[in-house]
Amino acid sequence: MRIVNVSLGPRSYTIKVGSDLLARLGPDCARLGLGARCAVISDLNVARRFGKAARHSLSKAGFDPVSITVPAGETSKSLKFVQGCYDELARHRLERSSFIVALGGGVVGDLAGFVAATYLRGIAFVQAPTTLLAQVDSSVGGKVGVNLKAGKNLVGAFHQPRLVLCDLDALRTLPLREFRAGLAEVIKYGIIYDATLFDRLERELPKILGRDPKTLGALVARCCEIKAVVVGEDETESGVRAILNFGHTIGHALEAISSYGNYLHGEAISIGQVAAAELSRLALGLPGRDVDRIRTLFRRAGLPTQVTLNPARRRRLFNAMRLDKKVSGGEIKFVLAKRIGKAVWGQKVPEWMIEEILDPG
Repeated sequence: MRIVNVSLGPRSYTIKVGSDLLARLGPDCARLGLGARCAVISDLNVARRFGKAARHSLSKAGFDPVSITVPAGETSKSLKFVQGCYDELARHRLERSSFIVALGGGVVGDLAGFVAATYLRGIAFVQAPTTLLAQVDSSVGGKVGVNLKAGKNLVGAFHQPRLVLCDLDALRTLPLREFRAGLAEVIKYGIIYDATLFDRLERELPKILGRDPKTLGALVARCCEIKAVVVGEDETESGVRAILNFGHTIGHALEAISSYGNYLHGEAISIGQVAAAELSRLALGLPGRDVDRIRTLFRRAGLPTQVTLNPARRRRLFNAMRLDKKVSGGEIKFVLAKRIGKAVWGQKVPEWMIEEILDPG
């Protein structure tokens, strides 16, 4: 098992990466001194696969867990389902000493974390991510929230988990499309922070796609280490933490105009990262060979790298980007790469550049 510490003073916590960790969920929660009542929030697919094991571990450790399930997919990340969770928590009389377990992927983690951040003005929660994307990215750092029709993650909070358990065994059951989507966030860490990691991804991609446990354990832990360092320096995204949004401005807008249905998050930000690399070439002089390496790695991972938009959808994309949380003074700000392994944030990009990279033909 690998251990990563997120250092945030009194909000510090541990990330555990290894096998058979769901069986340790109850004992690990008991060591945190949490209250007896808890809720396991999950989606229907994950609940069927892992819900019983999670509840059994909690019950065996002396907790009284209840299950709350939502439909699988991005549409569950909405205020409608937040209200449903509140109603269930109240019906089961959870208290301020109670806690929530987020059992699932990024959607469940964001939804459950937001519910925990706001119910009774904030109760504890534990992340038990079951997808690659959630294990390497969304379960760490305390950004929780839900979508509006106008845009992604426009309602949210910063609420750190008390513990993150990344059970690598869960990745064995992940559909191939979901696994590939998670690789988009893994590749992102190489682009923005760690050129050596990017090299390793190029070299070991066949083993990664084969879900070699040792290779995956090292990758998940390394991504968590990078995010822990960045979040430790900038918990509330007022500076360097913004680099974690590389590719997300266009990616989130693409998800929004597709009604959160056509693309998985990782697929949308794959397109967004290749677009951001092209913008980096035009605006910052990112070498063309680096752009080619980035595009090629996403393609080898089985991820989309471009999108064709008609004039109406392009206008909708720009309107969605203008609602991005990183917009300041009406100007869209981008995270761009100076080179593989080094990113900068808050970059103003003229609209003609965005038009050019969205129309490569």
